[in-house]
Amino acid sequence: QVQLVESGGGLVQAGDSLKLSCAASGRAFSTYTMGWFRQAPGKEREFVAAIRWSSGRTNYADSVKGRFTISRDNAKNTVYLQMNGLKPEDTAVYYCAADPFGLGYGEQNHYDYWGQGTQVTVSS
Repeated sequence: QVQLVESGGGLVQAGDSLKLSCAASGRAFSTYTMGWFRQAPGKEREFVAAIRWSSGRTNYADSVKGRFTISRDNAKNTVYLQMNGLKPEDTAVYYCAADPFGLGYGEQNHYDYWGQGTQVTVSS
């Protein structure tokens, strides 16, 4: 059983940085695509960033390009989301997700496993 545990959320001011972590366990993840999604109050969950575990190839939503960086640590089975230049509109619950077959980046229905989420709040 795959388990994903996010951490690193918090309350910050606009312009600050945060680094989210997603500890993955239960399987070998070499074929997986790992993604970060977010859901703001009253809005649908949306794609943020994804990384193919084997190649390290990444993909980002236009809204975070140049500010956020997704990475992974193979030894620790952990995926990170470094968020710089945070804006109030980045406020959301951030979810880590795992796509076992690496079928895509932003398509939520490809992701079979989800973490519980971590809150990120950016004040102006």
